[in-house]
Amino acid sequence: MTDAELVRQTLAGHRESYAELVRRWAGRVTALCHAKVGCAAAADDLAQDALLRGYQMISSLNNPEKFGAWLCCIALHGCLNWLKAKERSLVPFSALGGEGAEHLMGSRPEHEADSSAKEEDLKKLRQEVAALPEDYRQVLQLYYHQDVTYRDLSEILGVSPATVNARLTKARVLLRERLNQCRR
Repeated sequence: MTDAELVRQTLAGHRESYAELVRRWAGRVTALCHAKVGCAAAADDLAQDALLRGYQMISSLNNPEKFGAWLCCIALHGCLNWLKAKERSLVPFSALGGEGAEHLMGSRPEHEADSSAKEEDLKKLRQEVAALPEDYRQVLQLYYHQDVTYRDLSEILGVSPATVNARLTKARVLLRERLNQCRR
C-alpha cells in the first residue's frame, strides 16, 4: 500500500493507517532532526512532535503522494524553531550515547584499553562529522544512518539527486582531508 493510500485512509478515520505511516517515516524524520540539531534528546523530541503534528495537520496535505516530503518539512520547521530559541545549550551529538559518554567521563575500565584506538577514531569521526557545514552533515547522516536513497534524499531536502550526489561527494572529501590531517 502506498503512502498516498494510507493518507486517504487516515483522512477517512482509520488511525491504524497513520500508525503505518509513522512506522515507515519515523526513522527518516528522526535522522533528519539529528542531522539538523545535533542533540540526540532534542532530536528525538522534535521528531516525535513532527509525527504528532503530521497527524493533526494531515487534512492540510494537498498532495497525498508527497506525504514524506511534507512530513520532513514539518520536522525541519520544528528544528529551525528549536535552533532559533535563545536559551539553548547544545550538546554535540557525538558526546551522547554509549561508549562516547563513558569516554567523556574518563572512567573506562582497563580491559577496554585494546579498543581505545578504535574508540578514539570513532570519536574523532563523530567530531569531524559534527563540524561539517550543515548541508554536508545533513546529507551524510541521513544517507549513512538511515540508508536513505538519493531519490528519497532529494525529496526530503528539496534538492535534485545530482545535488545530493555532489554534497555526499564533497562531504566525504572534507572528512577524508580532516581525518588525514589528524593522523599527521
